[in-house]
Amino acid sequence: MAFVALSLKSQAQLSEGETPSESFLFPIRPGTTASLAGTMGELRSTHFHTGIDIRTNNQIGWPVLAAASGYISRATVTPGGFGLALYVKHPNGYTTVYGHLDRFRKDIQDYVRQERYRRKSSTVDLYFRNNQFPVNRGDTIGYAGNTGSSAGPHLHFDIRDEENFALNPAAFAFSEISDKTPPVVRKIALRPMNQYARVNDVFARTEFYVTRSGNQYQLNEPILAWGDIGLEILAYDIVDHPAYKCGINFMEVYADDEQIFQASITRLNLNDSRQIFTATNFPTFRESGNMFYKLYVDQGNQLPFYHIALNQGVVRVSGENPVQIKIKLSDVNDNTTYLTFTLKPSPPPVAVTWLEPVQDIQWTTDRNVWKISAPTCPVNALSWRNGEPMVMDAAYLNSATTVYLLDLRKPLPDSLVICGRKIVPPFRAMVPPQTDYLFSNDVLDVRFGPNDLFDTLYFTCQPIIRKDSTVTYQIGDQRIPLKQSVQVTLKPATPPAVTAKASVYRLNGKGYVYMGGTWKNNTINFTTRDFGQFVILTDSIPPVITPLQVNRSEIRLRIRDDLSGIKDYQATLNGQWLLLNYDEKTRTLQAEPLIPRSPLKGQLIVTVTDYAGNEQLFSSTIN
Repeated sequence: MAFVALSLKSQAQLSEGETPSESFLFPIRPGTTASLAGTMGELRSTHFHTGIDIRTNNQIGWPVLAAASGYISRATVTPGGFGLALYVKHPNGYTTVYGHLDRFRKDIQDYVRQERYRRKSSTVDLYFRNNQFPVNRGDTIGYAGNTGSSAGPHLHFDIRDEENFALNPAAFAFSEISDKTPPVVRKIALRPMNQYARVNDVFARTEFYVTRSGNQYQLNEPILAWGDIGLEILAYDIVDHPAYKCGINFMEVYADDEQIFQASITRLNLNDSRQIFTATNFPTFRESGNMFYKLYVDQGNQLPFYHIALNQGVVRVSGENPVQIKIKLSDVNDNTTYLTFTLKPSPPPVAVTWLEPVQDIQWTTDRNVWKISAPTCPVNALSWRNGEPMVMDAAYLNSATTVYLLDLRKPLPDSLVICGRKIVPPFRAMVPPQTDYLFSNDVLDVRFGPNDLFDTLYFTCQPIIRKDSTVTYQIGDQRIPLKQSVQVTLKPATPPAVTAKASVYRLNGKGYVYMGGTWKNNTINFTTRDFGQFVILTDSIPPVITPLQVNRSEIRLRIRDDLSGIKDYQATLNGQWLLLNYDEKTRTLQAEPLIPRSPLKGQLIVTVTDYAGNEQLFSSTIN
């Protein structure tokens, strides 16, 4: 997500003469201390959170008030995302957003329902004229709920400026938001930024737990380091409830009292959410679920909220003098936390005291470095190029483990022989960012566009034959994020006999994510925003429809599909289109008649279709 920074901790832009309290009323129970479950800038799995989440005591139906006068400019109804949401445009150019509503104000609710019937669509995105639904400050415009991708009853509240950038509602000095708690630090991580850098004498990103005294955190022992080191921090803010880990808006790093890094998250561009992958350590998130803020500007990072980034925020350790590090974290209310520790220079030794023992040869990549770890052997490792062997020097070793580091930017050997085992480099191509690039072999094609990659990609891929003879296609490294979707064409040696129901799926844990695809000349083309393992599967089983309540006063059904997923649902009552509201969390459909509370009588037909085109029909006569 692209960011534009305001001056540090300044109030969001206001019209001349206005103050925050005059501009906006708190939208839930104004005058009462609020409980927040999320803040603006908070780290989510694929984006930065754009507003605040106001809890409603696990209850649905709390009145939601217009924060200022204006008009309803937009209403959306979707099964995911914000669910039922309203947008209010204000005379000062700002827009406030109210998401996860249970229902709208009656006149808006009636209009939206009529439009859904007119369009015969359960999902709508409606825009309104400025005189269609005017509102005054404090008017009830809807009721808080749990619709869309909400994890519990609450109101999501955004404040957006004239350019549709999200601002921090907490910066508007709402008295209802009480925050006296400084950010919390859990871990600090040090990352070698090139093959010559070391942390505790090895080339490995290393995490350290911290100790705490009040708002002061520290590492009690110096860390051995050398070369260019990137700092990363696992930390979060607390507003008023320790169960909710909120975002940190202001971060600063000092090396020997010189500021080398400063970032402020005060304004978010909603159009480029995936830039979060450059501001956090995505591989670590994939492996552990922990999201570390990078306290340096990594390659491919185009986020402009970094005010100071000397040497891109990377700490350089050399010579004999220790480097004193101080990290300052603070929130919009100036609650501040400090973390201090020392980096002790340690030139890279060849012999190291401790290394993680390995039973077999392992390898991984980090930036431009191919790291190979192997059991220490009595014979030299060899690299082969054009049929000629050359002894390959270890970067470091001990009696149990030897580590080799190769620069991926240089021509790689044809093969390596380590401990008598031949290793062929797995990299199929070096794909530069900001270019069109087509990778093609007998198994697949992958087309990269100029905006698809954050950084240079060392591309790997291979087909894997499973025990049931199914072919899985390993495409790229799932720890590497993509900026945009890439186009992939799979060329199965034995295409499915019937391709109409056959699609591409990405393995996700023990399940599958439907990717779709279009068949042509026994190949299937699809797009993906994630690397990983892909497989072609046939889905010929229709969805399941289970009636929960079917009577004059209520029609409610549960629907399920075990592979490709639910694509569409339609219903008629006595041949007339019937609106169905879908709750993704409970997988339930509930009918909403055109005339509220009118009896539901006659022949009901419900059709549910999955992404493979399989249909299931439910029919019932309601007397």
